[in-house]
Amino acid sequence: MTDLSIPGPFWLIGCGNMAAAMLRGWLDAGLDPAQVTVVRPSGKPVAEGVRVLTTLPLDERPAMTMLGVKPQKLDEVAPDLGPVLEGSDLLISVLAGVEQASLRRRFPGPRTIVRAMPNTPTALRKGATSLYAEGGRGEDRAVVERLMRTLGHIEWIGDESLFDVVAALTASGPAFVFRFVDALASGAAALGLPEDQARRLALATVEGSGALAAASGETPHQLAERVASPGGMTRKGLDVLDADESLNRLVQATLEAAVRRSREMGEEARRT
Repeated sequence: MTDLSIPGPFWLIGCGNMAAAMLRGWLDAGLDPAQVTVVRPSGKPVAEGVRVLTTLPLDERPAMTMLGVKPQKLDEVAPDLGPVLEGSDLLISVLAGVEQASLRRRFPGPRTIVRAMPNTPTALRKGATSLYAEGGRGEDRAVVERLMRTLGHIEWIGDESLFDVVAALTASGPAFVFRFVDALASGAAALGLPEDQARRLALATVEGSGALAAASGETPHQLAERVASPGGMTRKGLDVLDADESLNRLVQATLEAAVRRSREMGEEARRT
């Protein structure tokens, strides 16, 4: 366990699936739970040593805050939270679609605002997180980078307009991968393999393939070609996926649908 020090009290506003996954990763990496306060209406505990409140402690001030509510809930929390964040160092938002300008309009007080787009494998510290900030203090950005790097791979995105694409790729991406694992297992089960065995083998295959792709200096396309001998069984299967670029077109359409929804949420935040 490492020493994951942060500059003062850290508030999590909301603690749904994504924020909870991040918090588990940070605590496993050595974050002191006594520095963390979670504010959630349910008051449900999140981890040993982490204070959970149902309302904002208006007599306190955080050094840094992370917005982990659903984007549709932003205007429910902003009126009370905005004044509390006056003079705070850092606000991190993991709200899909909600742009910097929309955040700054509601929260003028924090010195630096950073958008972060993580994914649920952060709970295992194997996530992928993209970051965007307009200006802000270098030390604030460094704190965010250190926090997010403990959860896995990070990328700074230079153009905020691409953040919707990033969200579709990395934040929604695990769900798409899980669907593909399901499809592999279902296909094998339809051909006679017991369902539980098909599921275990599909999961192990995807886990190992991802690790190999990450460790290899070759592209995923090159790795696929290495498996596919001319005239062999793998080649015959790839011929189905590659026909008329059907897999590529399906995946692109999937990402486009997610991007559209992210942009719709951004437009909704701009209007309010």
